Amino acid sequence: MIGRLNHVAIAVKNLEAAAAVYRETLGAEVSDTVPQPDHGVSTIFITLPNTKIELLEPLGESSPLAKFLEKNPDGGIHHICYEVDDILAARDRLVAKGARVLGNGDPKIGAHGKPVLFLHPKDFCGTLVELEQR
Repeated sequence: MIGRLNHVAIAVKNLEAAAAVYRETLGAEVSDTVPQPDHGVSTIFITLPNTKIELLEPLGESSPLAKFLEKNPDGGIHHICYEVDDILAARDRLVAKGARVLGNGDPKIGAHGKPVLFLHPKDFCGTLVELEQR
């Protein structure tokens, strides 16, 4: 059901400082900052030959990511994103197997302009999983 790894998301307190580490220290291709108000974050993507790294910074104090950074003040891996061919079929199959979809269960448009869903970390070995329609 799941396809390739789309990205690994890392929560950071300072997006520009984190981007500089990837750009200047690791020599990576770094995108511009894009606010994602529907998700309460700003994002930067690091392009790698086989996947992407998404850097996330809270967009305001009410961002769900702010709570994550309170518990993890140095930042850290926030979620992993897998591609799926049909996000609604994937959701229905996962729910039938007992997985919990966060929010109201309806896909939102994600950072790549495609439908996304998030799955409860307690159902996936402690890892927040994002599904993105291919």
